[in-house]
Amino acid sequence: MKKQIDLSLILACYNEGSTFRDSVEKILNVLNLSRLEYEVILIDDKSLDDTPVTIKKLVKRSPSWLRAYYHQKNARRGATVAEGIRKARGVVVGYIDVDCEVSPVYIPEIASIILKGGADFVIGNRIYRMTVLGMFREILSKAYKKLANLLLDTGKLDTESGYKFFKRSRILPLLDYADHPHWFWDTQIVVLSKIKGLRILEYPVLFIRRTEKKSTVRVFRDTVDYLVNLWKFSRRIKQLSL
Repeated sequence: MKKQIDLSLILACYNEGSTFRDSVEKILNVLNLSRLEYEVILIDDKSLDDTPVTIKKLVKRSPSWLRAYYHQKNARRGATVAEGIRKARGVVVGYIDVDCEVSPVYIPEIASIILKGGADFVIGNRIYRMTVLGMFREILSKAYKKLANLLLDTGKLDTESGYKFFKRSRILPLLDYADHPHWFWDTQIVVLSKIKGLRILEYPVLFIRRTEKKSTVRVFRDTVDYLVNLWKFSRRIKQLSL
């Protein structure tokens, strides 16, 4: 009989640069030291650098629990994560940002919480190390939490955290309703889960900015995009029958 897979970890990859191999090895080291039966799903979202080449090298020297997929065109982060959830085989499915600005050390404990029935959905609630840039991002994060809560009743959860884990059977039915292809997907999946009655828990995680890696977040453009999508989704959510 095949072993039950406890955890499927999705790594959505796009132009991950020189830090990529070290980050993946750090993640695998944490998982290997845990008691979890796991798989890692790498999905390259049509990177323009050598990320696909690095993934192919990793897969070539790794066991079957490391699976890889390559997009022919850029689908963006939200759509890529949703694809990974559908492809996953684990009881728990989750995703983290590949740059490990939040360390993977929290993964085993978070997965264990869900496996033991303590929650259906765990969000890594980011605590920022106090730097000038960290303070700026924390201010933006808090402002977004307040606005999202005002329009969508999120309970001021850290909706935009890129560190989320789900009981796969509970989250699968909601994927068709979370249709934004990029960053706003995170807000959608939190709001939909809350409406559907999933037990959502926040778990404190330390966020440390990696200054050597160029962020794919464009603050001002993405902020405008978030505001527009918050308004649109707040109107659409009233019409959904979940």
